[in-house]
Amino acid sequence: MSPLVISGPRPVVVDPPLVLAPMAGITDMTYRLLLRRIGGLGLVTMEFVSSEGLTRGNRRTERLLRFDAAERPLSIQIYGADAARMAVAAARVEELGVDVCDVNMGCPANKVLKGCAGAGLMRDLKKAREIIAACRKVLVTTPLTVKFRAGIGEDSLNYLELGRICEGEGVAAVALHPRTAKQMYTGRADWSLIARLKETVSIPVVGNGDVQTPEDVVRMFRETGCDAVMIGRATMKNPWIFRQSAAACAGRPYPDATLEERREMILNHFQLIQRNDADEPKAIMGKLRTFTGWYTHGLPSGRELRCRIQSLPKPEAFLEAVEEFFAARRREAA
Repeated sequence: MSPLVISGPRPVVVDPPLVLAPMAGITDMTYRLLLRRIGGLGLVTMEFVSSEGLTRGNRRTERLLRFDAAERPLSIQIYGADAARMAVAAARVEELGVDVCDVNMGCPANKVLKGCAGAGLMRDLKKAREIIAACRKVLVTTPLTVKFRAGIGEDSLNYLELGRICEGEGVAAVALHPRTAKQMYTGRADWSLIARLKETVSIPVVGNGDVQTPEDVVRMFRETGCDAVMIGRATMKNPWIFRQSAAACAGRPYPDATLEERREMILNHFQLIQRNDADEPKAIMGKLRTFTGWYTHGLPSGRELRCRIQSLPKPEAFLEAVEEFFAARRREAA
């Protein structure tokens, strides 16, 4: 497993070649920092950012753009349907000084498709090319990457054509989620499409879709020949998957997360949320409930804790409930 090098005036080395997928409402600064602390992660990506919000000083968008130097290398993913507006957004990404600017041409959400952004651009490859060219033109030192799907539907699989457009316009790397927009997240991701894209273009290809375990990572590299693997939803229940995958790819055994590691994960996330979201106190308890549900998945009596914290009014009560839960699990294991 060789490092992924995203070429450009300021090349980015992704080592190990494992990438955190952008996920709306999830991959905020707190979550990205948490995964960085665990290790095994080569590149993190912000949740995708609207070019409209980015260029009009939208407060929520500005908040999304927060990052910590400890996250590097870091990619910001932008989306939109207007080439001129996307170029302004790309220029702003470069001003922020992050490592990679990524263009989203794969989001299947209806509200994004209706605006002819995200995967909607796969209906109009002429417009997709204009956006890619406009963004590439304004990026002086920051590499440009593009993420897309197989197509809008089974009758319009044009991912190879879009891949060739990306290569021709100077894109440094592409990522493919081999489902159609109409599939959303149903069915199975067809990894053979990743292999075909890799055979078609000479720039690096990142594979994405249905990666649930470290063994899936090893298999995706082997079956597709991709240059890196991107993992999204699986990180929510197993934030240790990058560290485990790096070990698996190196042929080393990897243990499951211990009870103590799960406790530390929850407490670390708790501390980061309190630090980074202190200006939005109403959001804190919602985030605490959500991530505790992820990290206790599969634990004995985990459902009891998840039910208990739903009614807790303050972070202090949440912390007490978590400590009591793990103390009880330690006693049971003794």
